[in-house]
Amino acid sequence: MSELKYPKKVTVGDITVRDGFQHEEIFIPTDAKVWVAEQLILAGFKRIETTNYGPPKLMPQFKDADELTRRLRNSKKIKHLIDDVELTAITIREKAAERAIQAKLDGNGPDRILFMVSTSESHHKTNSGLSLDAYWKMCEEYIPKAHDAGLKVCGTVSTIWGCPIEGPTELQKAVDFTKRWLDIGADDIEHADHDGSAPPNKVYDYFSLILDQIPDPSLHVAHFHVTRGWGCANVLAALQAGITHYESTIGGLGGQPANFCDRVPVGGTGKYYYEDASIVGLISTEDMVVMMDEMGIDTGLDVDRVLDIGRMMEKIIGRRLRSECAHTGRIPKTLTGRV
Repeated sequence: MSELKYPKKVTVGDITVRDGFQHEEIFIPTDAKVWVAEQLILAGFKRIETTNYGPPKLMPQFKDADELTRRLRNSKKIKHLIDDVELTAITIREKAAERAIQAKLDGNGPDRILFMVSTSESHHKTNSGLSLDAYWKMCEEYIPKAHDAGLKVCGTVSTIWGCPIEGPTELQKAVDFTKRWLDIGADDIEHADHDGSAPPNKVYDYFSLILDQIPDPSLHVAHFHVTRGWGCANVLAALQAGITHYESTIGGLGGQPANFCDRVPVGGTGKYYYEDASIVGLISTEDMVVMMDEMGIDTGLDVDRVLDIGRMMEKIIGRRLRSECAHTGRIPKTLTGRV
């Protein structure tokens, strides 16, 4: 009997504090954001995405970007761990990159910033306000500036498996974009299914293409949304292709930047792609980590602590979230004693 083949050790980055919270239509208090980030780090996460340096008028959820990063850098709870943790901030445009660079030079910035392109021109223009050609030129200018300041740069490729605006997209175009990011100096690549368009077979096909042509798995990060419920199936497909780096959010939070915050309409990235805007979150960190643990994959995480964070997150957000394992718990490894 043949058995599934997949990596036995992976890296999981949690991006709740940025991608998870950006879709919430209430401002999450900075104290809560700090608590979540601290708890994630105490649970063993070495990669945390914390904020977006974009315009607070468009995304007021991140008006505390500087304060949040400064408080994490100075937190006594994680003082013994923070030097081994990579903090990432989103910097879609020039001013955001400049803010992150200055914060890094001041000693309270992120370790890594993220630029983002979509293979769909329409989606890219909605996200960035620039054409693809103009955006690539911008990145060619700012990646060296970021490196000079001591920042790593992640290049995201989005709409790989489809676009909520234009529809179907070409997988090879995403492979070409990945190569272009690496050619202009990106340190790693986030491969993103930002609206949950990817079926598992196409996930396997794409990551097989990627690893055939760019075989270093440390360069590639898988980022899946669960709009259609395929999240963990897609993780399994990516594992079988050989991908070792993943991103997720506690409770499956996340989606487009909110266009409404604390009872005030704001810009965000415009109209939501789906009528029910609550359906577009990411893979639940809790469910993915428990699944990997059951598969014998080493995540380096304290699984029980991750589940505790998930249950507390529901109190922070004020509603039932999309993790099953936060409520059902882990599968018992030994006899429970019940009859």
